[in-house]
Amino acid sequence: PVNLFEQFQRVANAYFLFLLILQLIPEISSLSWFTTIVPLMVVFTITAVKDATDDCFRHKSDNQVNNRQAEVLIDGRLQNEKWMNVKPGDVIKLENNTFVAADLLLLSSSEPHGLCYIETAELDGETNLKVRQALPVTSELGPDIRRLAEFDGVVVCEPPNNKLDKFTGVLFWKDNRYSLNNEKVLLRGCVLRNTDWCFGMVIFAGPDTKLMQNSGRTKFKRTSIDRLMNTLALWIFGFLVCMGIILAIGNSIWEHQVGAHFRIYLFWNEVVNSSVFSGFLTFWSYIIILNSVVPISLYVSVEVIRLGHSYFINWDRKMYCPQKDTPAEVRTTTLNEELGQIEYIFSDKTGTITQNIMTFNKCSINGKTYGDVYDDLGRKTEINEKTVPVDFSFNPLADRKFQFYDHSLIESIKLGDAMVHEFFRLLSLCHTVMSEEKNAGELIYQVQSPDEGALVTAARNFGFIFKSRTPETITVEEMGKLVTYQLLAILDFNNIRKRMSVIVQTPDGQIKLYCKGADTILFERLHPSNEELMSLTSDHLEEFAGEGLRTLALAYKNLTEEHFKEWFKILQEANTSVDSRNDYLAAAYEEIEKDMMLLGATAIEDKLQEGVTETIASLSLANIKIWVLTGDKQETAMNIGYSCHMLTDTMNEIFIVASHTGMEVREELRKAKEHLFGQSKDLSNSHVFCEKMQESKQDSVLEETVTGDYALVINGHSLALALEGDLENEFVEVACMCKTVICCRVTPLQKAQVVELVKKHRKAVTLAIGDGANDISMIKSAHIGIGISGEEGMQAVLASDYSFAQFRYLKRLLLVHGRWSYFRMCKFLCYFFYKNFAFTLVHFWFGFFCGFSAQIALDTSYWTAINRFFILGSIAVYFAILFTMHSDGIFVIFPNHFPFVGNARNSLSQISVWLVILLTTVVSVMPVITFQFLKEDLNPTLTDQVRKLQKARRKQKPLQNYMRRVYRTNSRRSAYAFSHQEGFGELITSGKNM
Repeated sequence: PVNLFEQFQRVANAYFLFLLILQLIPEISSLSWFTTIVPLMVVFTITAVKDATDDCFRHKSDNQVNNRQAEVLIDGRLQNEKWMNVKPGDVIKLENNTFVAADLLLLSSSEPHGLCYIETAELDGETNLKVRQALPVTSELGPDIRRLAEFDGVVVCEPPNNKLDKFTGVLFWKDNRYSLNNEKVLLRGCVLRNTDWCFGMVIFAGPDTKLMQNSGRTKFKRTSIDRLMNTLALWIFGFLVCMGIILAIGNSIWEHQVGAHFRIYLFWNEVVNSSVFSGFLTFWSYIIILNSVVPISLYVSVEVIRLGHSYFINWDRKMYCPQKDTPAEVRTTTLNEELGQIEYIFSDKTGTITQNIMTFNKCSINGKTYGDVYDDLGRKTEINEKTVPVDFSFNPLADRKFQFYDHSLIESIKLGDAMVHEFFRLLSLCHTVMSEEKNAGELIYQVQSPDEGALVTAARNFGFIFKSRTPETITVEEMGKLVTYQLLAILDFNNIRKRMSVIVQTPDGQIKLYCKGADTILFERLHPSNEELMSLTSDHLEEFAGEGLRTLALAYKNLTEEHFKEWFKILQEANTSVDSRNDYLAAAYEEIEKDMMLLGATAIEDKLQEGVTETIASLSLANIKIWVLTGDKQETAMNIGYSCHMLTDTMNEIFIVASHTGMEVREELRKAKEHLFGQSKDLSNSHVFCEKMQESKQDSVLEETVTGDYALVINGHSLALALEGDLENEFVEVACMCKTVICCRVTPLQKAQVVELVKKHRKAVTLAIGDGANDISMIKSAHIGIGISGEEGMQAVLASDYSFAQFRYLKRLLLVHGRWSYFRMCKFLCYFFYKNFAFTLVHFWFGFFCGFSAQIALDTSYWTAINRFFILGSIAVYFAILFTMHSDGIFVIFPNHFPFVGNARNSLSQISVWLVILLTTVVSVMPVITFQFLKEDLNPTLTDQVRKLQKARRKQKPLQNYMRRVYRTNSRRSAYAFSHQEGFGELITSGKNM
């Protein structure tokens, strides 16, 4: 029933159901109901089967998730239970590398102090580890099943919502209350990492979980062609009614004047004495006769074409990824032509644009750069497949995947360069990485940030191997020698500090501070003696940044024991302070992180997927705007923007919106708007300005008036404020005027809200592309959703309309297949409509020859066969012509010729289309007229001869009457009678006047 309801949203389907009802009335139907119900049933069946197939795949994926097994504590023992049967209040056991089945309150874990480590790639796209900690009072429960079964705590918390970074609640247990926050909760979709086991109590399950709250509702997607066909069907139906009225009026006139003489030949079962009623019945008869003008077969033809285009995409070898053995796949076959009208692309970053793989690429140590390759003449050469990498075979614990090509760095290490050793010692100590040794000699690093993983892995390969850590120590293997450092303090990273430090004590008692962070922050805290080295390193950093690499500066400081003890007292006081604790900690960190000595800098490459830069450049030439919506922090997103050339140093301005209140966001957007349009008094009142810019035509004019390249970067908190009703207009205006938009730290729901905002205000066709579960809501909201089968699972693929393995295939999907589909569909619609009009106008014309009696000009079987021949033949011929005339390479070479937005709407306004309709109609009718004239003249039947004689007599009779009238009119009597009233004939004949 739901599918039928959706199908009847098509106006033509509803019309043909009405037509079928009319054909069941014998008084007005001259066609069999069979001619309508068969194509109607074919249309419904084909569409229903296609929709059922699409739904079946999604249903299988849902079942796969719902039937996953979870260990639930039931009746004092652990039992396997399906996810779909898990309910709030259940206690669940999770093991390492398993998915979290529901939103849980963490009770206890295998790690000390109730700690556990989770990966949240399904939620925010980040693969780095995050730490969660149970309440001390519940962590004492440990793995004791009996005590866990007796747990009777009550949780009072916020209602289900979609905020991934916030949770507020209270646990009431044993007459005490304990505050709960996001750090005590494991959300559905997370994966337990580096933790043997943990227990949790279900707070929210099923659709109430935060992941499901962010997933969004699956929407039935229609293309603009479908909407256009609905509009055209209404206009055509109006045209049909007009033709029916004209013919009905003609029938009434004909019946009134001459119809009564023909009832012996065209008789009614019951005599209709009223010519008006006859016209009324004839109107409905012609609605049935002329129904071919309303294109029910068009929907079947369009579905066949779409299905063919879908197979072309599936079969395209240029969109096949041999590394993953993954071809392109069309999961929804009804949206192909929409690919040719895309104006906005919304893309995830991690795993979609990037490979989510960080690699140590270059470094600067004590003023010397490493990482470039030079030939024998000292000239810099490009690294390619033939370049010989550094041999790390001397290190049995080296990561075999790591590659470095500058042999001078490994030589410096082997020669014992003190600064180079200190450089990699810093990398092996200054981090928060967790190590796990699965087998002998096999180290697995669990990292909180991919950058840290890349740096620690680089140090590992160059001989400084981070082995293990405890809360008090860090163990490192330095060039084959095991060294244990005492960990005295960790000065952790945050977005304000933009640096991280550790203070360690070497085995010989020396205390050192190692620091890494953003160069702009670190250089301010260096000792004045570093001026020359800092200048040299700054040049190297600029060179690295110009190549799109992510950079960090490294420094160290030797501390005396007295200095450290004095500072440690300050740190303890800051930790125990009640008010302004964070401020006191920041001041303590500032106190120790100064007068440091510069070591050098690192350059990390966040590897883009192959062909990303070229794809973005081509799509930009096609006037398609690309927005990046990512859960990563601002610095990371901007670095990737530079890497793929979405952001460049030549841009006029990059607007960064990172405010905490609505007023601040409004002010920053207003300043950006003033910068875009120039200083103007009209901009002083932003509300008036918003009202003036509502119309899309004005918006397009404004876009043309903006000269230069601009970019907008906005964080999640500011975006949440910008999406509110009174600010969304200003945000959309500024964002759409920019060449590049990057939204950072956004939740899955915010991604969908941004897509909906552009759909609402710009009336543009949108495309969303992502690879993780955090992209599902965005994929569902956009007109076209594309899933990439990447590192974050297949959830995005299962919710998408199209899927493939790499971002670069988007270029071919849009510029080749999208353009082909849209171009063919527009041409086909144009041809189909003039074919239908010409075919119908023949019957309209024939009405003037058959006394408006609602007779068909062609036999029904002939009519149906010819119509089907035209449909199938037109599809076959058109595909053949287009394949020979159009090359896929042309659209890739000239992407600026890609947009054909609105062609379908404009195609029927071309004079040539209507001229062809008129000519086709005349050509169709002229042979019939010619044949009738020749037949009557050369070989008339007896009826024709009688009719000809009758016509001749009717012509002669009026002529004789006319001649007598002329004779009387021209007699002289009438002229004289007018003057004298009576002549003198009697007087003359009587002779009286003689």
